[in-house]
Amino acid sequence: MADSTAMLALEDGTVYTGRAFGARCEREGEVVFNTSMTGYQEVITDASYHGQIVTMTYPLIGNYGINDEDNESWRPWVAGFVVRELSRTVSNWRATTDVHTFLSEHGVPGIQGIDTRALTRHIREAGAMKAAISTDEPDAERLVRKAKESPGLVGRDLVREVTCEKPFEWTDGVTGDEPFRVVVIDCGLKYGILRRLVRFGCRPLVVPARTGADAIRELEPDGVLLSNGPGDPAAVPYVVDTVRELIEPATDREIPVFGICLGHQMLGQALGGKTFKLKFGHHGANHPVRDIRTGRVAITVQNHGFCVDIDSLPAGAHELTHLNLNDETLEGIKCSDRPVFSVQFHPEASAGPNDAEYLFGEFVNRMKERA
Repeated sequence: MADSTAMLALEDGTVYTGRAFGARCEREGEVVFNTSMTGYQEVITDASYHGQIVTMTYPLIGNYGINDEDNESWRPWVAGFVVRELSRTVSNWRATTDVHTFLSEHGVPGIQGIDTRALTRHIREAGAMKAAISTDEPDAERLVRKAKESPGLVGRDLVREVTCEKPFEWTDGVTGDEPFRVVVIDCGLKYGILRRLVRFGCRPLVVPARTGADAIRELEPDGVLLSNGPGDPAAVPYVVDTVRELIEPATDREIPVFGICLGHQMLGQALGGKTFKLKFGHHGANHPVRDIRTGRVAITVQNHGFCVDIDSLPAGAHELTHLNLNDETLEGIKCSDRPVFSVQFHPEASAGPNDAEYLFGEFVNRMKERA
């Protein structure tokens, strides 16, 4: 890997110069930081990061390479990748390639050799902001201008760019004996969610985000899962409409619904709440969340830049179930009169702690009660 210069320019005029890796190109996106020590492959391939340039706070990235088993989607989705130091040596028996080659093959630029601690502190103080990363642009002022003129995330429907084009059945690990058929609305879902559903006895059928409630009911699912995804949840009203119709009290059989991350935000809006943009978001594998019902604290995987406003939720047949212990933002909702619930964090982990996998058990129990 021959070193060449790369620049990262923020919309506020801050510029970082380092060494390029990955693809030689220019990309724009919102710059955020992720506090995970491992799991960079899962981060790179998580569609929730579409439209974002991700900074890893752990100083050494890439030492165990990239393998064929840990991808969270069929391709990388990050707009750019920022690290303190990229390991030139790969040492893991599962590795099939390295980060530099993987990003090069998929057109994703990277920059290393900058002070990621300083960048992270700047984002914490100033907030996540629009940025541009380039291996081609030599003029820092011009790159800053490009960052300022980029569209950002607010008001953008990025779900339509990451959702599947047509329904498909997930067959990896499925034996055919799984008792529950779960329709997964794909807003940019992680494969880890599908793998976890299979582990808990489910047969996932993935459908595009624009699939309506009537079409979903015709599939006769035992449950519906609302997936994670990128962008502004307020810019995806068609999914909110589908969720609102799905959770309406039915005259026949009520379908259990489980929302994760963006799916949680969709449910919050369907219940009458509003979402807002967090200052710098929650991205990492070490976020403490308290289950209000039990007092139990779980260390969770998180990746979101927007949140459901607790105060915007109208009083009614729902309750708050989880709170973030770092900033007391909303992390979980449950309908008291329907088999419907959601969480803002990622109970499937991938990669990260498995503290919250019990929520898949709760989803299965709701399906069992209505079987």
